[in-house]
Amino acid sequence: MNAKALHAFAGAGIELEYVLVDRQTLGVRPIADAVLRDASGAVVNALSGDRFGWSNELVLHLLELKSERPEAGLESLAEGFQAEVRAMNARLAPLGARLMPTGMHPWMNPHQETRLWPHEYAEIYATYDRVFDCRRHAWANVQSMHLNLPFAGDAELARLITATRRVLPILPALAASSPIADGSRQTVLDYRMQCYVTHAARVPSMLGDIVPEPVRSEVAYRTEILAPMYREMAPFDHEGVMQDEWLNARGAIARFDRSALELRVLDTQECPAMDLAVAAAAIGALRACYDGRLANEDPAAPFPTARLVKILQACIADADAAIIDDPEYLAGFGLRARRSTAGELWRHLIATTLPLVGSAEERVLWNERLGLILDEGPLARRILHAIGPGMVRERLEAVYAELCDCLEAGRPFMAEG
Repeated sequence: MNAKALHAFAGAGIELEYVLVDRQTLGVRPIADAVLRDASGAVVNALSGDRFGWSNELVLHLLELKSERPEAGLESLAEGFQAEVRAMNARLAPLGARLMPTGMHPWMNPHQETRLWPHEYAEIYATYDRVFDCRRHAWANVQSMHLNLPFAGDAELARLITATRRVLPILPALAASSPIADGSRQTVLDYRMQCYVTHAARVPSMLGDIVPEPVRSEVAYRTEILAPMYREMAPFDHEGVMQDEWLNARGAIARFDRSALELRVLDTQECPAMDLAVAAAAIGALRACYDGRLANEDPAAPFPTARLVKILQACIADADAAIIDDPEYLAGFGLRARRSTAGELWRHLIATTLPLVGSAEERVLWNERLGLILDEGPLARRILHAIGPGMVRERLEAVYAELCDCLEAGRPFMAEG
């Protein structure tokens, strides 16, 4: 066990990805290396502060904002992230750029507009591009929130994976924010995840079934998940630069370098306050499963992965309106019904498990924000409602300009504007 490892649910680490766009046209701007510079003016991969840091990603039009360590106060994190967003927008303003939220840029052409990060670690990005062709959605056009939950030792890792398997399939029902790509309405509400589930298909062991396998120890994880992945990647990676745990592309991955399980199926929301409210809902449901209050399953007989994948696929497509017709799955969450929408299930879970997270004052704020999602739908549904049926380009641009304003102001997006 890592001597510094926190116990499960002692805190959470958050990473938020944002697109750099032109302030006037909202087109992508590949200028991350113009703002990721140290005091001497040299390009760096990361700018680190006491609580928050900014870092590069695969492409030059994307930045990641992250908490430097797990913290227990989610609302304090939301406030800190908001201050960082405004600081970065101030840095981008002289360059005629700003940050855009949501899970995907709505009209970026990744084949034509992708520019890979050309500085430190460029050989890793070049390898990804050579193997998978990164000039497409889910590589070049993908913005998500990563939720990192600590664990200390094998027992906590096993319980956290078991809880995550149950909760992960319904997370897109709350977080879907990517209904538009290539300037058009897509057939699913979480198009980022729709693209993500096949983006590394050339090396299938990287993705698995997206829902993580029920592995019960670090040794087993390295043997059953990481080792096959490294072997399958090796013919494409003669220099060995990809033999690391971050190669794992499942919807939740163990990061032994920081003793945390990283969940990756959450689209970025319109502002940090909404991201952290979604994180709070996820943590509440996960903790109830981890503690055995809900979905208390026999480790020797884990819930069938294929049924979890079916629920995930439904939530990627229809988010809150997805139909879950698995009575055993619903009963595990204390919902006695033969079928339910994912939205109805989340309304039940938020009412029963959010009290496991944070303070009473924080929960008042989270309930208000989550109430918007429960009543009016996830951000993807609100975006479509605001754009209207015609998909007029001028209206599309106006809606995403409003989303940029929401990010700057730290306020939820209302479909009626």
